[in-house]
This record gives sequence, structure tokens and C-alpha cells, in this order.
Amino acid sequence: MSQAPMSPITTHVLDTARGLPAAGLRIRLEVRSGTGRWRTLGRGITDPSGRLATLLPEGRPRRGVYRLTFDTAAYFRARQLRCFYPSVNVVFEIRDSNEHYHVPLLLSPFGYQTYRGS
Repeated sequence: MSQAPMSPITTHVLDTARGLPAAGLRIRLEVRSGTGRWRTLGRGITDPSGRLATLLPEGRPRRGVYRLTFDTAAYFRARQLRCFYPSVNVVFEIRDSNEHYHVPLLLSPFGYQTYRGS
């Protein structure tokens, strides 16, 4: 079975409250148009290691502003936990389309942290 090519935009989500990867978390990738509207480019679900490497399966990203939306409400509901943030939106800018953009998320029911990884 062949593995899909790695997207130039990837993420890795860790559930810091449980000390485990956040497997099964739905994520959407969007790009902002010149009019300010968001257009969906890709969707996916984190694998057992909490990673999603297939958000933008074809081509390179263009310069612009992108948004990752993490469906944290469904993730925590599936684990019978309440959460304060029903979704997490991470907005970032791509200036060089030849670079790899890795955007990790550290997640708990009542907080989150993100950064640019490698």
C-alpha cells in the first residue's frame, strides 16, 4: 500500500491533558482570498500518532494567509469530556512557497498552544 505524499503544510496534535497524541481530530485547511473570504483547500483527520500530513496533497502553497481549524468539540465529546474552546483556529502566513510549514497544536480541554515547528 503506497503512502500519500506529505503536504507542504502539516500538523501534529498532542493531547497534553492525557499525555497522548490527539488521534481522530478533524482539521480543515483554508486560504484567505483577496476579498477576505476563506476557501477550503483540504480536510483530514489526525492519525494514531496525532499527525496529519495530507492537508494539501497537490502542489505547493501560494503566498498568502492560511487557517487551520481544529474541531476540538467533537474530539473531546468523543472522549466524554467538556471543553472550553469548541474549535481552535490557527491563522498563519506563507511567504515562501518552497518551505515546509509544520503547525503543531498542544491541546487540553481548557487551553491550547501552537507554534511553527519543523
